[in-house]
Amino acid sequence: MERRVVVTGIGVITSNGHGKEEFANALKQGKSGIRFRKELEELKFSCQVGGWIDKEVLDQKAQKYFSEADLLAMNEIMILSSIAGIDAWRDAGFEVPDSKSDYVNWHAGCVIGLGLSGIDTIAERVVPYIDSGKVKRLGSTMVEQIMMSSVSAKMSGLLALGNQVTSNSSACNTGTEAIIMAYERIRRGDAEVMLAGGAESSSKYVWGAFDAMKVLSSRFNDQPEKASRPMSASAGGFVPGSGSGILLLESLESAQKRNAKIYAEIIGAHLNCGGHRMGGSMTAPNSTSVQICIKEAVRKAGIKPEEIDAINGHLTATMADPIEVNNWATALGLPPEKFPYIQSTKSMIGHCLGAAGSIESVAVMLQLEQGFLHPSINSEDIHENIKPYEHKVVREMIQKDVRIIAKASFGFGDVNGCIIYKKWEG
Repeated sequence: MERRVVVTGIGVITSNGHGKEEFANALKQGKSGIRFRKELEELKFSCQVGGWIDKEVLDQKAQKYFSEADLLAMNEIMILSSIAGIDAWRDAGFEVPDSKSDYVNWHAGCVIGLGLSGIDTIAERVVPYIDSGKVKRLGSTMVEQIMMSSVSAKMSGLLALGNQVTSNSSACNTGTEAIIMAYERIRRGDAEVMLAGGAESSSKYVWGAFDAMKVLSSRFNDQPEKASRPMSASAGGFVPGSGSGILLLESLESAQKRNAKIYAEIIGAHLNCGGHRMGGSMTAPNSTSVQICIKEAVRKAGIKPEEIDAINGHLTATMADPIEVNNWATALGLPPEKFPYIQSTKSMIGHCLGAAGSIESVAVMLQLEQGFLHPSINSEDIHENIKPYEHKVVREMIQKDVRIIAKASFGFGDVNGCIIYKKWEG
């Protein structure tokens, strides 16, 4: 028998807020975390703005969470994911175990993914040290910092997780995919508790590759808070962002047994790929596969499309935004007057790649819990192909009791994920 899965903890750290209270307030206020980045100007990037936490600030936060010994073997992405994971763990009512204890929680695990991170450690330390004949000066912690599973492996050690511990990577769909993978594991009875989400660091080596593709915003370097413009006619590319968002998923039985606070239930989810056919490619979505992904998530949720109150879209502020909105309309089969509200969290924090879907899922949890819909800032000039749905684009915060929100991510590689979250009403 398939089990019900709920969300009992959330953790988030991003450019406009750390922790659920600060992040919720930023969402309500439409507060941008995007800033001008002098280092990108000096490196002659076309895009010179970004949504990430300054190193000095992150270092101060890290010292409150980790020992000096831990930090010697942690790079930025490990710090970001571990902070969000510990926050989600504590938010769910669990205690961080003593690192010297032999206790292992065999019923708890994690799926924490990443997009292109770890490359900063390789570029700044591994490559130059090896090329200059200084391999012995690298130290003994390089492997654990550059392996793709570093974020999940570190989490298992910090929290004594004894169930499945793994990292996934599916470009911009990573965070959403991680949540779905963890959801499926609990649903089939293989775990009681799973931390799930993604993380991304702020590496010039990652952002430079996107800058070379000319997919980053470059027209608002002097107005950084206006640079990320999802669904806008003046959108000129996405803004790089970093951070981490982690959900703690739990079987309903376990949550109720603990009398835990429940944010929401996952009532349906689906993953698929467009196979790089029918217009799909490494960098473009197959609209048919996107529509199938949405339809299947709704079908599995056992709801009618008109029951969806809002969509937290992928919506990156590129030419794909109008295509995405129209894919939603086709998949849901709803006319403009019955279309759900639609929003983009990326308008405030930029595109956090592997962390995007999970940070946005934290935003969904807060909106379901507190009864509001956050604005998509900088969307005053709606793209012509989205005009029929203009009245459903959330441009100012709406105080509203929302019950069901659909969250989707569509990534490079033509991969898709969609989750249907329902507010927990006891």
